[in-house]
Amino acid sequence: MDRVKTGITGLDDMLGGGFLPKTANLVEGAPGTGKTTLGMQFIYNGITQFNEPGIIITFEEFPKQYYYDAAAFGWDFQELEKKGLLKVIMTSPEVSKLGVESVGGLLSQHIQQMDARRIVVDSITHFGRLTQDPIELRSLEFNFINALKREELTCLLTRESPVLLGENTEDAGIGFIVDSYIVMRYVEIESAIRKALFVLKMRGSDHAKDIRQFDIVANGLEVQARFEGQEGILSGSPRRMADSFVKAFVKR
Repeated sequence: MDRVKTGITGLDDMLGGGFLPKTANLVEGAPGTGKTTLGMQFIYNGITQFNEPGIIITFEEFPKQYYYDAAAFGWDFQELEKKGLLKVIMTSPEVSKLGVESVGGLLSQHIQQMDARRIVVDSITHFGRLTQDPIELRSLEFNFINALKREELTCLLTRESPVLLGENTEDAGIGFIVDSYIVMRYVEIESAIRKALFVLKMRGSDHAKDIRQFDIVANGLEVQARFEGQEGILSGSPRRMADSFVKAFVKR
């Protein structure tokens, strides 16, 4: 099956080659884990490596901030916008929802004019301010995501997690709507903070089941080796497997 490659070292391997085309894919993580960087890299690589124009919708940062952040990795977003290959749009959930759901809406116009193939929404968390009703919120997210998929876009949606270390106990209703679900976490190993990434689900495809380390390097996000000899990674404070064995089976 054809795949929409992210071009990110190690991540496409975890995804079985990349995202499935025209799907909605969620990336969830605590502040600073690299969600926005992953989204920018997905769009930049799509344009420069796979000839797929892209759009970034942001609800919290001005386009100039994206230009600045991208330039730190050597990605010239302003030049790509001048060429009509990229569009960075700062808007609100209300406006973006109407813009893609209405016939001839502004976002739909951008998609058609650019022949966009990829889109990043940073972040879907802001839809929470449209309603306090979780059922209504799920319906709003469902309709918005389906509208993007009707435009035949491969979507990457970021979502803020309030949990810095450990598992997220918040209701993840949107997790049932999206086609794939990537989780980014901080973990503490031997008094040092590391970053972990895993694919929670991928509808219609197999995917890697292990938890891997990742880091933000000079050219963007890079997925590295799996965590070896550790258990309880998702607790935020992993333990050496050997230590756990000794505590469980060896008398002091």
